[in-house]
Amino acid sequence: MALSNELRSALGSVAPGTELREGLERILRGRTGALIVAGMDRQVESISTGGFVLDVPFTATALRELAKMDGAIILDGTATRILRAGVHLMPDATIVTEETGTRHRTADRVARQTGLPVISVSASMHIIALYLGDTRYVLEDTAAVIGRANQALQTLERYRTRLDEVADALSALEIEDLVTVRDVAAVAQRMEMVSRIAEEIDGFVLELGSDGRLLALQLDELVGGVEAERELVVRDYLPQGRRKVAVPDVLTDLRGLSASDLVDLGSVAEALRIGHGDNLDAALSPRGYRLLARVPRLPGTVVERLIVHFGSLQRLLAASLDDLQAVEGVGDLRARGVREGLSRLAESSILERYV
Repeated sequence: MALSNELRSALGSVAPGTELREGLERILRGRTGALIVAGMDRQVESISTGGFVLDVPFTATALRELAKMDGAIILDGTATRILRAGVHLMPDATIVTEETGTRHRTADRVARQTGLPVISVSASMHIIALYLGDTRYVLEDTAAVIGRANQALQTLERYRTRLDEVADALSALEIEDLVTVRDVAAVAQRMEMVSRIAEEIDGFVLELGSDGRLLALQLDELVGGVEAERELVVRDYLPQGRRKVAVPDVLTDLRGLSASDLVDLGSVAEALRIGHGDNLDAALSPRGYRLLARVPRLPGTVVERLIVHFGSLQRLLAASLDDLQAVEGVGDLRARGVREGLSRLAESSILERYV
């Protein structure tokens, strides 16, 4: 599930290692329950009655003690001050909610009505639930989250290995000028799968807070460069015609594919604007963005000029030093670097494919 920026921020404020999470854990252990609103504005004011004003610095122990009383606790938006306690909340009763318990039903309605994060600690069910808008997010025990995250990480490792295999195969096919729609769609498909699994793990990292540092390092290592590589693939094969399509639009369409469409290479090819299910074996020719990005110390502006000048990877591979130097910004030294860099890439790609 993709997390909105608002939900990410709210989850970060209640992640392990934060003062607020420590307070919630204390309430949970004390089995008293609590209803907490993280923010104060006119709308919250309008649905609040009773209670008393505190406006004191937030501490986990203070939150725990105030939770022993009836009524809600209202914090400021940064959860650094306790503004009120013992407040009776009266949200709009016509707001539809599927919750049944009084505390959870109130939390859901307040969150929907105000748009602010609302936390409900259930003494009977022994859970902490975060409500934000229409979303309900149950905060699991750290050990359970780590277990699920490790399973997802193992899956990501397998998918990344497969992505590397199809990406290397695509590089060899590009050099040999044997690329088809199927080959490009397969690489884009695997990149999107890796990205989606990484997004799920990123949610676990966020929820784990200080306990997720090692997981974050492993995630960064596994997905490093995938987003940049995906953009290069799109730029390499994006059709050039009267109706120009922007790279961000293609990337958005790829992200918007359903799980069932993502496993269909025809649907992926359509999102890439390179074909459909009936022409997966049609030939394609790359411009050379992916391979030029692997040439050391080659600025993006020079890459763009080379692509515009030669038009295709095959013409780039066949270019002599004089041909390369004819491009603005490419002197003798840089021309030799491009020539040698492409030659090394060609040799290594073909060797990996046939050895």
